[in-house]
Amino acid sequence: MWYNEAVFYQIFPLGFCDGLRDNDGVMKRCITDVCDWIPHIKKLGADAIYFSPLFESDYHGYDTRDYRLIDKRIGTNEDFTNVVKELHDNGIKVIIDGVFNHVGRGFWAFKDVLEKKWDSPYKDWFCINFDGNSCYNDGFYYEGWEGYYNLVKLNLQNREVVDYLIDTIRYWIDEFDIDGIRFDVAYCLNHDFMKRVRKETSQMKNEFFMLGEMLHGDYNTIVNEEMMHSATNYECYKGLYSSFNSMNMFEIAHSVNRQFGRESWCLYTGKHLLSFVDNHDVNRIASVLTNENHLKLIYALMISMPGIPCIYYGSEWAVKGEKCNGTDNALRPSFEKPEFTDLTEELSRIIEVYKKCKALSYGDYEQKVITNRQYVFIRRTDNEKVIVAINADDKEYTAYCDTECSEAVDMISGDTVNLSGKIDMEPYSYKIFKI
Repeated sequence: MWYNEAVFYQIFPLGFCDGLRDNDGVMKRCITDVCDWIPHIKKLGADAIYFSPLFESDYHGYDTRDYRLIDKRIGTNEDFTNVVKELHDNGIKVIIDGVFNHVGRGFWAFKDVLEKKWDSPYKDWFCINFDGNSCYNDGFYYEGWEGYYNLVKLNLQNREVVDYLIDTIRYWIDEFDIDGIRFDVAYCLNHDFMKRVRKETSQMKNEFFMLGEMLHGDYNTIVNEEMMHSATNYECYKGLYSSFNSMNMFEIAHSVNRQFGRESWCLYTGKHLLSFVDNHDVNRIASVLTNENHLKLIYALMISMPGIPCIYYGSEWAVKGEKCNGTDNALRPSFEKPEFTDLTEELSRIIEVYKKCKALSYGDYEQKVITNRQYVFIRRTDNEKVIVAINADDKEYTAYCDTECSEAVDMISGDTVNLSGKIDMEPYSYKIFKI
């Protein structure tokens, strides 16, 4: 499957197009500008894009007004169709956000309920109690997502709602030719709904990718043969930055082994979860890490550990950004153009290695060395072995372990090196060897 070997590049369209404000229908910048970034994305090595919300919404994209209309602040349906075509022409797959748990108060069916109350044919599309009232004094109570009443919860047990959403996905495939969907708050979604989407989309398009947002809990509840192909790996996200900041590599090593190790009790061995160091909902990694020397190391680890790597636009050149005044807008900026810095160059080399080594996509995982500041593991398939070594210390380090070889190729430098039971590492360095 293409997605098991992909490197994703995430773009937040409303931020990218400088459209994060109450929807006034005014476009400052068009989504077609993404096409100008294609050379940058290809040079980085990414071959799939995940677009956060694209469709007409009240404000930030997750408060949908119309699932079948590209937000006027970023362009038109024709614009996005052209973007996807150009991305496909350049060998880049496209997945988009499916926000199916809730809609905005401006959603056309909810507006009909606001106007007609009991007489609306859409009243059962939502979780409504006409004996109560809302904080907006609507004359009825409705369920909002996690107490946010600008996000009106859809009734996914209503057949009409599910039929409408399935038809919407079919429209996205037919109109835009998308290759998959990232399901917002998948941990909230009705399981029968996800099963039906999996069954129907498998018939709509070959190798259609379903990615679920999971923040906590057992990812197996939705990542299985009946529902999602993958889920966001927030457990390892936390372990990645925390291990570097606390100089305790045991934390991330424990999570990776717990998830992907060779023992029978390991949770997700053989599955491909989405790996990341930051995204549109969390502070930029360059703002999170306390030691900037660890930036290249955390990316090397994230890309080489089991999972599907995803890089958030701008973070590849160390853009900073933190949540501010209760909003995420600072995490979702507009850039005049992409930058290709020393860090970006480093990431492109790591991604090139990832693309050359099938073991980094499909190999099993075994820990070789773990200390507070060093971490060595091996990924292996029947035909290939790759050793990954991380030294997060400011001092040189030699890792003594069974390297399972006498010689190996340094995949970054291209040199053949002696690996007879030890790996020499410079300060703040990573090594990726192919046996």
